[in-house]
Amino acid sequence: MRKRHCFLLVIDLIPGMGVFFKKGQRMKKIQFHKIIFSLFALCFLQLVIAPISFAEYPDRPIKLIVPFAPGGGTDLVARTIGASIAEDLNQPVIVENKPGGSTVIGTDALAKSPSDGYTFVIATFAHAVNPSLKEKLPYSQDKDFAPVTLVGVSPNVLVVSANSSYKNFKDLLAAAKAKPGILSYASQGSGTSAHLAGELFSIQTGSKLIHIPYKGAGPALTDVMGGQVDMMFATASAVGSLIDSGKLRPLAVTTTTRSTTASLSNLPTIAESGMPGFFAASWYGVFAPAGTPAVIIQKMNTSIKKAVQTKTFKDRVESEGLMVSAGSPEDFAKFVKSEEQRWKDVIKKANIKAD
Repeated sequence: MRKRHCFLLVIDLIPGMGVFFKKGQRMKKIQFHKIIFSLFALCFLQLVIAPISFAEYPDRPIKLIVPFAPGGGTDLVARTIGASIAEDLNQPVIVENKPGGSTVIGTDALAKSPSDGYTFVIATFAHAVNPSLKEKLPYSQDKDFAPVTLVGVSPNVLVVSANSSYKNFKDLLAAAKAKPGILSYASQGSGTSAHLAGELFSIQTGSKLIHIPYKGAGPALTDVMGGQVDMMFATASAVGSLIDSGKLRPLAVTTTTRSTTASLSNLPTIAESGMPGFFAASWYGVFAPAGTPAVIIQKMNTSIKKAVQTKTFKDRVESEGLMVSAGSPEDFAKFVKSEEQRWKDVIKKANIKAD
């Protein structure tokens, strides 16, 4: 693009010089050639020097926005990746928590940041569903962000009480189909991954599950353990210890491949257990502001891919059930688009409104 602009500038100037000649201001032919040569030389220098300046990137601290409060899974992923990037690029990475609005506040902060490669955001599942849940966003989902990479995908775990009569997923699936509108499922709130996973299940099976929203995963899981609610599509981090202690029975995971987390690796996927194509996962990815130079995007992409392959990263996110899936910016863009369309269809069919 920069090259095209340079040569267009030269071409635009030539007719103007012709007019200059016609007005009687004579120049020697050699002088005309010198001017043209000088213009091309300036363009060449711009093309050569600009990449050299980017090669010095970064030369100051990088900011990584987390659109959640400190202490959660997204914060853990951001800080672990940030430490590795800082070591790799030899610059501090400052994690800045900007919670609120189901990630809208932090995401908007990124959209309004300079496109200089010094501000990024850790995006989640909420990034893909907000356009369908929110009547109006303060940013353009399509125009304000440059994808860097998907970091990883984490399954939800379909759990029931340890005392439930449903011993496996096929038992529950048969009961849901046989008794539409009877079985209930809990979630930590409307529009969350747990809620939408339940709605996707209802749509694909025609089972019409009853949604029971709670203000947080803790009280929701308490009622599942007590048998007041039949099931929940919960995050791996929320149910790991409850499964280990025998208070919950896991039936299946919601990703298309089995979990790589040791405690969940024996669980079948819903897709392989009678519902082909079922996918309802949490995920993490990194965006930059739109207009960030491609060479910087690629440098950060490479650094993040190094970070997620380290033993330190894998050990720290074990409790999240995160399966590393870092790839190209183009792959991440396609993934986000598919997520946006998947949940747009579910939200519309189920007539879901944000809290």
